[in-house]
Amino acid sequence: MIRHLILRIVQSFGLLLGVLALVFCMVRLTGDPASLMLSREATDEQRAEFRERYGFNDPIPVQLAAYLGNLVRGELGTSLSLGIPNATLIGQRLPATFELAVTSLLLAVGVGVPLGVISGLMPRSFFDYVARGLGLLGQTIPSFWLAMILILVFAVQLRLLPSFGRDGLRSLILPSIALALGSMGQLVRLTRSSVLEVRSENYVRTARSKGLSSQQIAWRHIIPNTAIPLVSVIGVHFTYLLGGSIYIEAIFSWPGLGSLLNNAINDTDFPLIQAITIFIALFAIGMNVITDMLYGLLDPRIRQR
Repeated sequence: MIRHLILRIVQSFGLLLGVLALVFCMVRLTGDPASLMLSREATDEQRAEFRERYGFNDPIPVQLAAYLGNLVRGELGTSLSLGIPNATLIGQRLPATFELAVTSLLLAVGVGVPLGVISGLMPRSFFDYVARGLGLLGQTIPSFWLAMILILVFAVQLRLLPSFGRDGLRSLILPSIALALGSMGQLVRLTRSSVLEVRSENYVRTARSKGLSSQQIAWRHIIPNTAIPLVSVIGVHFTYLLGGSIYIEAIFSWPGLGSLLNNAINDTDFPLIQAITIFIALFAIGMNVITDMLYGLLDPRIRQR
């Protein structure tokens, strides 16, 4: 188990380094930052001064090495458009994004997993058809389209919920539903298939032959073994909800990292785009390591390696 964990940490550092280099190079493919950020009235001398001030005249490998050196010292740079340190901007927006992501995850898990369990325990029942329908809808309906429909129905026509901003629990309902539906659909389908697979195992047949009731078999054997593959998937979905909320936050004017990244892309703010992307990548890699540890604690076969 320790060897497996050390290997995963080493692989994570290599993956993070690759993400850093990829993001750094990709944001520079959009064009010259001086031409994109400065006004059309700017002179050639002003553009040259801008490139020199922020190091854009240096070759890409030199810029990348300098950027990695700053990251090692804990420096994420400063936003070109706002003039504020990127770490400060991320710290200001992170609570709102975490609030939305955690609420969406709780909604997806709280609805998707129980429905998937019931669907797997009662195949071809009414609950099974409802769960499978929800799973299909969750994986086919785009979240941004659902967000606009929710605004049209509940904010514009019924006037029950606010459609923008972060102002209490009511403003959290619509964006969390729009963001959670995709993960909810996948969790329903995965949980259902896991329950059906566990039901066919020999130890479940043995427990049934011993005279255990269906409820005892479900709680002692099926549900605990179904939870093992769900751990890693839930960790991946939390990372997706944290980093995949750009459009949802933009539609609902939610003041989180997603809307900040959207503004940075529109402003061609290279340092801010890099800082947010790297933060999300680091969080995703960390979540993968944590879920691997939890998976090992739940599955004895992993601990014995």
